[in-house]
Amino acid sequence: MPKERGKSVYDCDICGKSFSQNCHITKHKLTHTGEKPYHCDICGKSFSNCSGLTCHRRIHTGEKPYQCDICGKSFSRNGALTKHRHTHTGKKPYQCDICGKSFSNCSGLTCHRRIHTGEKPYQCDICGKSFSQNGTLTKHRHTHTGKKPYQCDICGKLFSFKGNLTTHKLTHTGEKPYQCDICGKSFTQNSHVTKHKLTHTGEKPYHCDICGKSFSLKSCIATHKLTHTGDKPYHCDICGKSFSNCSGLTCHRHIHTGEKPYSCDICGKSFTRRSAVTVHKRIHTGEKPYHCDICSKSFSRCEYLVTHKLTHTGEKPYQCDICGKSFSRNGDLAKHKHTHTGEKPYQCDICGKLFSLKGNVTIHKHTHTGEKPYQCDICGKSFSRNSDLATHKFTHTGEKPYSCGICGKSFTHRSAVTVHKRTHTGEKPYHCDICSKSFIQKGQLSRHKCIPSGMKSHHCDICGESFSVKANLTNHKRTHTGEKPYHCDICGESFSEIEHLTTHRLIH
Repeated sequence: MPKERGKSVYDCDICGKSFSQNCHITKHKLTHTGEKPYHCDICGKSFSNCSGLTCHRRIHTGEKPYQCDICGKSFSRNGALTKHRHTHTGKKPYQCDICGKSFSNCSGLTCHRRIHTGEKPYQCDICGKSFSQNGTLTKHRHTHTGKKPYQCDICGKLFSFKGNLTTHKLTHTGEKPYQCDICGKSFTQNSHVTKHKLTHTGEKPYHCDICGKSFSLKSCIATHKLTHTGDKPYHCDICGKSFSNCSGLTCHRHIHTGEKPYSCDICGKSFTRRSAVTVHKRIHTGEKPYHCDICSKSFSRCEYLVTHKLTHTGEKPYQCDICGKSFSRNGDLAKHKHTHTGEKPYQCDICGKLFSLKGNVTIHKHTHTGEKPYQCDICGKSFSRNSDLATHKFTHTGEKPYSCGICGKSFTHRSAVTVHKRTHTGEKPYHCDICSKSFIQKGQLSRHKCIPSGMKSHHCDICGESFSVKANLTNHKRTHTGEKPYHCDICGESFSEIEHLTTHRLIH
């Protein structure tokens, strides 16, 4: 029996929670007993209260009796309408008494408080995993059942959640209803606006309790913690490869299906991930939203900014466990490891050539198609790689952003610094397997190997002359085109080869 005190306040004799009405405590007790006496006569789903059944039935009937008097949007539940109205008013009446963060609805505050308390009251009855939100538990259960009850009526794609279906439909309509009130940028999901706003504020409220690293999103910290545990709970049912997050598995599956569901609305190029489209579009718009707070240089991708900052600190956090060499980027370490293993897992489907990195296959394919998608906005010259365009632009600006830490000499690109440093250290990492002679650069080894064989694999498509070294072919072609890309910055005279410019500068 509930205990009554004062002005009709009822306490639950199981957990002690208080209610103002007797009917509310009766409903509440069903959460302890698990009893669900109300059943849907269409699909058989059960509910602990009548109102839950009433709302559920509207999924079958499509009824949405609650309408917003500002924009006309309709909802199946009055609570959803109330929550929606806050998007117009910006009202957030519920405030966390620990950190002061405000919320537009009470349930949002309740869920948020669990970040502080660590409470996870919802447990999966199959694997025992616990969650702070009931919705997250429901989503998790689909990983066991594979159930996808919501279907897109336009393309037929299936989804585990109604919300995901609603978001998916925006890819058909192009609608972006959520707008940033700082810069005006629009998004298909409210969560994307929230995430985007952190680029303005720089706020990172979620901290890893193992290493202390901070993150702007709660989902990011959950993924990050897997780097400490090594846990990869998502498995590909085709090849067995494991992933630390669901989105990684989803993207991986596109390799098997060949599906590229996200397209650029400017050039039509397709991608396996939506985020790849966002990054790709910056090639067209020139947008560089990530800024270095030390030198003010801007970048189109966050990871480029992170890597760039290492040029200021000199930090190289990624170390090869075979030879001990350190790198500023994880990708460079992965690339370096292939020099030990010789592994080349990526193959060109046109000519069969093998590559150690997937990106190199993409670049290589441009030699078959002739595609040069990156164009200089100063002189109009086109390139097959974005990095080549970036290097080319230095010929216009004269900028040399990469410096040798030993002698201070400056270079237009990072790889030139790496090669140059070998003149100080004496390192010659490229070895001939015929005579054991060593070289500073890979190109020098390639040229050396052509000497005994007499092989001339590079041919001029104008006059047919052949060359053993590609650079010699490039220089030769300028005799046909008249191109002189190397300019003296003192008198302005131009040259077809950089060696000629170097010799000329000795006059001054």
